[in-house]
Amino acid sequence: MCVKGLNIIAVLLGLAASGVLQVSGMRVYTSGDVEAVNGTDVRLKCTFDSSAKINPELVIVSWTFKPLSGGRVDRIFHYQQKPYLPPDGIFKKRVHWAGDIMGSDASIILREVKFIYNGTYTCQVTNPPDVHGPVGEIRLRVVKTASFNELLYLVLAIGGGIAAVVFCLIVIVSCRRCKRKHRQRQLEGDEEVPRKERKDPTACHPSRAVHLYLSETSIKIDSSDGMISDPSTGDPSSSEDEGPRSDDDYDWED
Repeated sequence: MCVKGLNIIAVLLGLAASGVLQVSGMRVYTSGDVEAVNGTDVRLKCTFDSSAKINPELVIVSWTFKPLSGGRVDRIFHYQQKPYLPPDGIFKKRVHWAGDIMGSDASIILREVKFIYNGTYTCQVTNPPDVHGPVGEIRLRVVKTASFNELLYLVLAIGGGIAAVVFCLIVIVSCRRCKRKHRQRQLEGDEEVPRKERKDPTACHPSRAVHLYLSETSIKIDSSDGMISDPSTGDPSSSEDEGPRSDDDYDWED
């Protein structure tokens, strides 16, 4: 008996390792409670995770609806290689496929929801050999106007977007100002660097200036008697101090 028991356990372990027994690895995720305003579109989100490789030719998606007031469960959508929409009933032309099988998405969209759409929606996905697993449920509530929470979320989303844009603009402007100030500091630093003084070619040392002044003094020699005249400094004031010349002086020179 012990040997047989061990053999059975070994076979089960082998089957599990080979994947034959892995038929309940399908997991379905939904958004839970959803609220929509009357006359608007709403997305019923449903995603899945399968332990087996997704085969788009074998995957089956099924959506059902149960009214809030109770009653029978109606199938409103079916997918198998392609979407099959309800041909009649309250969901005719109101259900649209919004999923992606290879992206593990089995969502649908309800167009222009009505109050009669209040109820529970179930999403079931199979991907052989994953054919067993829990289904996802969504409780839809259709209202006249958006609730306070939705309005608050909308305001927060808009405010957050505006705040993000303003923050980005502030960062950009601040960076530009910092770069401009940095450049100005570099220019001011370059101007403050001590430079060698350039000598003015027209200026000279004081002792040399005196020498040049004396060299400019001219000695006038009278050509008639060879007498040396007073040195002329070229100062116009000296000519004014000599006074007027007499007629005798003019006659003597003649």
